[in-house]
This record gives sequence, structure tokens and C-alpha cells, in this order.
Amino acid sequence: MQVVVECHLLVIIMKKLFLLIALFVVAIMPVEAKKEKVKPEQKGLATINIAKAKAHVEFLASDVLKGREAGTEWGHIAGEYLVAVLKQMGATPLFGNSFVQPFKGYSLYYSKASGYTVVPEGIEQIKKGPYRVANMHNVLAKIEGKNPDEIVVVGAHYDHLGYDPMLADDSIYNGADDNASGVQAVLQILQAFLATGQQPERTVIFALWDGEEKGLCGSKYFVNNFADIKKVKGYMNFDMIGRDCVEDRKNHFNFMYTAKDSVYAEWLKNDIKQYSLALDPSYNSSDDFSRGSDQVPFFNAGASIVWYQTGSHPDYHKPSDESHRINWNKMVEITKAAFLCLWKMANL
Repeated sequence: MQVVVECHLLVIIMKKLFLLIALFVVAIMPVEAKKEKVKPEQKGLATINIAKAKAHVEFLASDVLKGREAGTEWGHIAGEYLVAVLKQMGATPLFGNSFVQPFKGYSLYYSKASGYTVVPEGIEQIKKGPYRVANMHNVLAKIEGKNPDEIVVVGAHYDHLGYDPMLADDSIYNGADDNASGVQAVLQILQAFLATGQQPERTVIFALWDGEEKGLCGSKYFVNNFADIKKVKGYMNFDMIGRDCVEDRKNHFNFMYTAKDSVYAEWLKNDIKQYSLALDPSYNSSDDFSRGSDQVPFFNAGASIVWYQTGSHPDYHKPSDESHRINWNKMVEITKAAFLCLWKMANL
């Protein structure tokens, strides 16, 4: 009889134990469900950091690349580095199997300082006399969207001014802020998009332009030769996002956008608040983006524009534009804000 009682008690204990386990599982299910509901953009945001920013900027702005002037071997090495990074990420080339879009820029022979052109009409005129030719290379990747008829583009130029052996002391124009700072943003944003694990609604093109310092050559060539340019609804540009132009506002930057697209400013204000971004932007809307940087050809083609910049500084276009002068925290915070904006541009 005692054995029967003990068995009966054991059954009761086991039932209670299983009931407690079941209740525990039910209790933790909402917590697990919440973990699974992390937004895709939050996954992407978590990948953007200072370590990656430093890796890209410090290499591109190193003396080894001698100022990565477009058309030189050092400019080509910079382009090959970008291709290697894209391959390591598992990115998809925009055209076929190559990330590189080669093109030529033409300039009058007698003026090294004169700009280069990629426009057929201008090339015709230049070819009437002795002229220079620069072999340049855009580096382009894409994430295919669900709607192939709508495209957004994000870009930054990777070339700079090269070096001048006649300069005393420091002969290399490193271009850390101009524009290695913008290049790291494009690379980190691409990696963030891939990390979301979600296909965007619109196709996103990630562009690293060559020849900006020679006359916006890379972006002009792309716009003039891209068969689907009419599908491009918006363009986001980075050109110098790593320095402090307002000394008493260390988190300050200029946020510029086409006047008809005031929603971009609302997005930024909300994202700064929601994600506690340490940023202090000046909001600048305009009806005219026909000069200044690589947004020009896209604006002329009818695209909406978003442009991030921290402004000019004493080291602009000088050999002293070096990595150790970068405000890394601000540059990365701008990159995060830009990712969130581009995510909306690609999905809303």
C-alpha cells in the first residue's frame, strides 16, 4: 500500500512539475516574440561603428596612396581597395560581373589645373588640339528592389588631389575629410542594408565616384550613360562629413535637401529623437543644387536630393587634411542618420 501511495504522490508531483514548465514556457513566449520583432533597420544600424570608419578612412587617406588622384596608379589602387571591400561584403555589382565602370576624361594639354570633361560635345572640341586623357573608374554596387522601376542612389567621390613633389615638408594631399569620410559612409550603409536581411521596395545603387576633383567626371559620366536614369527618384550625397566647422557645436552638420521634399527634414528630426543620435543639424532646403558636388548631375536629371556635409575648414584642399583631425563620433552618427534616411527612401 505504501508503494502505491508513493507512486501516486510521484505522479501528482510530476504533473505539477510539467504544469510549472508549461506555464514558464508560456510566460517567456512574449519576451522571445519581442526579440524576433527587432526592426530590420535596427539590425542595420547596429553594424555601423567607428572601427569600420577608421579602417576605411585611415587607409584611403594614408601616404601610401599619395592623394589618390583620378587617373593615376594610386587612384586605381584606391578603386581596387573599394572593389575588394564590396566583394568581402558579398555585394552585387551594378553591371554584369564587375564593380568597375571605366571611362575617360579629356582636358586641354596646356593647363594641368583645368577641368576634365566626359561630355561628347566637349570632348570633340578638346580633341581638335593636343589634349590630356585620364583613365578613371567608378565603383558601383546594387541591392535589387521589389519594384525595378524605381531607384535611389547613394554616392561619394573617392578621388582627391594627389601629390605635389615641389611642396615643402608635406607633399601629399591626403583627403581624409575630402572625401574618405564620405566613402566610409557609403560602405557602411551598404553593409547595414545587407544586414537587415530584407529586400527593399526600390532598387538601391551604391556609387563611389572617380574624378570629382577634376570636374564631377564620375557622376556626370554615370548620369549621361545610365540607361535607367529616368527611374532614379532620389540621390543622397556625401562630401566631407568628418570635421568641425562650428567650434562651439561639435555635433553640427549641414543637412541639405530639395525644398519640395520637406519630409526628409521630418525624418531626420524623428530619427535623432528615436535613436538618441548625438547630432545638431542645420536644416537647409533649396530649389537649386546645380553646383557644388556630385549631386549636380542627378539634380539636373530631376532626382530629389539629400546632401550631408560638415562644412569647410582650414585644411580644405591642403596636405593637412589628415585622418587624425577627423571627429570620428560625429562622422559615424551622421552615417547612422543617413542610413535611416536612405532606408526610408528605399522603402516608403
